[in-house]
Amino acid sequence: MSTSTATGSRFEIGKHDMMVFILVMSLTGLQNAVTEILPEFSVGPLELGVGGFVFIPIVLVLLFRTYWAALAVPVGEIVFGEILLGEFDGLGAMEGLLLIPVCYYFAAMLLQDPENTRQLAIVVFLAEALEEFFATFIDIGKVYIGVEELEAVPGLPESIIILEGVDFVTQMVITGIVFGVVPALYLYPKLHGKVEPLLGMEPFEGERGASMRRGFSITALVAVVVAFPLAFVAEAGSEVGGAVNVIWEPEFLDTYGQTFIAVPIVASAIVAALVWYRAARAA
Repeated sequence: MSTSTATGSRFEIGKHDMMVFILVMSLTGLQNAVTEILPEFSVGPLELGVGGFVFIPIVLVLLFRTYWAALAVPVGEIVFGEILLGEFDGLGAMEGLLLIPVCYYFAAMLLQDPENTRQLAIVVFLAEALEEFFATFIDIGKVYIGVEELEAVPGLPESIIILEGVDFVTQMVITGIVFGVVPALYLYPKLHGKVEPLLGMEPFEGERGASMRRGFSITALVAVVVAFPLAFVAEAGSEVGGAVNVIWEPEFLDTYGQTFIAVPIVASAIVAALVWYRAARAA
């Protein structure tokens, strides 16, 4: 079996890691495409909806514990949630590509006792909270950059900060807890030790009673700190536009109607099924 879960080799990529990457990418794309058809509700200036079934990508990253599994999460969203729908935003896609892998990977490494539900809940919540927290600050920053003479409108800067703060809290409740922590507490114990061997990976055994501090990684933390300003620059560049930002927007949903959402759903499901079938035959 692959030893990519061993210390010092989580960034190496081999045949098994590639299968994990494709599986995580397709399943993440599938959940992202499904959430596209779920309704959203407006409460004043706020839009309440499911940001995603984040328990799926987070649980997968916790199972395989490699950076490549974490990187597959935003790639799946880009491929199946943007490109196949004709909504690729160029530099705008870099925000998730930079932030999600490092935030998820940093949090996943903190889980040292797979049987400790308290650790599991903290890690799942932290993974989503970190990414959402940085994304909130980026959203605030790009408004300041994109809106000229923001200070000329009394109370506007404060209103933006308040609205983004409230949106962060609601997203953490809906996406982070309801569709993150709660289902992950059920799903992770059910899959741990059963899925990894099918893909040639060693399950992470951890140690009963081990502290989360043992999983703290300075390198992973530095990656998070570095990714944030890079993501901000990329998002700011996407707002400014110009030749540096390559945008591809045929907008298939507008052209062919909402039924076109079936294309990424079917495509991602087929890819996931093929990877699972090949893994099951090889096991």
